[in-house]
Amino acid sequence: MHGSLSAAWLLVALCAATGAYCLLRLRSGVEEQRRTAGGEALMGFGMALMAVPAAVLTPPRWAWLLYAVVFGGAALRALWASRKAPGHHLHHLVGTFAMAYMALAMAVRPEAHAHHGGAGAPLLTGLLLAYFTAYVLWTGARMAPQGASPGGTVWAGWGDRPELARACRLSMGIGMLAMLLTM
Repeated sequence: MHGSLSAAWLLVALCAATGAYCLLRLRSGVEEQRRTAGGEALMGFGMALMAVPAAVLTPPRWAWLLYAVVFGGAALRALWASRKAPGHHLHHLVGTFAMAYMALAMAVRPEAHAHHGGAGAPLLTGLLLAYFTAYVLWTGARMAPQGASPGGTVWAGWGDRPELARACRLSMGIGMLAMLLTM
C-alpha cells in the first residue's frame, strides 16, 4: 500500500499486534473465541504484511498473487462456514474478499504499491469502503460502556475477553479502511 511512511508503520504495528492477540485467543477456554481467532489472526498478519511501506519492501508480482490465493481460500472457507452460522462469518467473508481484491489489484498494477494511481476509486472499492465505514461505526458504538454489571467485574484470561476481541475487530476494520483508502 502507499501513503505516509509513519502511518504505514503504525498500521503494520496495529495489525501485527492484533494478529498476535488473535493467536493468544486460540488458547481460550471459550469455544466461540477459538472458532474465530485463527481467521482473525490470518487477517491481522496479512494486513500487516500488505501494509509494509513500498520504500522498505516491494513484493514481487507472485507474492501478491500468493496473497490473493490465500485470502481467496479464506473467503471460500468463510462462505462455507456462513451456511450454518451466518453472523460473524459473513463479515469475515467480506474482509477476506477485500484482502484478495487488494492483493489482485497490486498484482495487476504493482507500481501502485509505490505511487498513487490517481485514476479514482472503482465501484467495488467504494462499496468496500462504505461497508467497512459502517462496520467501524457499528462496532465502535457497541464498545461504548453500557453501565456497571450487577455482579461486579469478573476477571477472565486474556484469550477469553470479548471486549478485547471486539477491540481487535474494530482495529482491523479501521486498518482495512486505511488500506482501501490508499488504493
